[in-house]
Amino acid sequence: MPMIRLTAPSGSLTEVGRGTVQRDLAAVLLRWEGAPDTAFFRAQAWSYLVELPEGAQATAEDDEPRFLVDVTVPQGALSERRKAGLVEDATRTVLEAAGLSPAEALRVWVLVHEQPDGTWGAGGSVIRYADLVALAKGQQTDA
Repeated sequence: MPMIRLTAPSGSLTEVGRGTVQRDLAAVLLRWEGAPDTAFFRAQAWSYLVELPEGAQATAEDDEPRFLVDVTVPQGALSERRKAGLVEDATRTVLEAAGLSPAEALRVWVLVHEQPDGTWGAGGSVIRYADLVALAKGQQTDA
C-alpha cells in the first residue's frame, strides 16, 4: 500500500522532471520498502503529483518554490535506516526533477506517514501488514 504524493508549485519542475518524477518517486519508495520488483507491487505503488496554482505557496521570507513529499506506508514497513534512505533519495529525486542543486535540499520536505495496521483496505477488504509481507515472500522479481 505504499503511496507517495509530491506537492509542487505549478511550473517548478523541468519538462523532463515533470514527466518522470512520479515513477521515479514510486521506484524510490518500493526500493526502500524492500518490496519485490514485480508488476504487482509496482502497480500498488501509487504516485500523485499535485501542482499548486501560481501564488498558492510562499514562505514568510520568499516565493521560491518549496516541495512537499508525503509518503504513506504500513506501520512497521520502514526501519529508521530505511526511512533515512527514503528521505534522502526522495529529496534527491525532487531536486533533480526541478533542476535544483543539492545545496537547495531544504526546499524539499519529506513526511513519512505510517498507517496503523488494520486501517487500510483495498479490493473491499482490510489488508494487514502481515498479509503484504506474506505476499512479498511469494513474489519473485520480474525486473
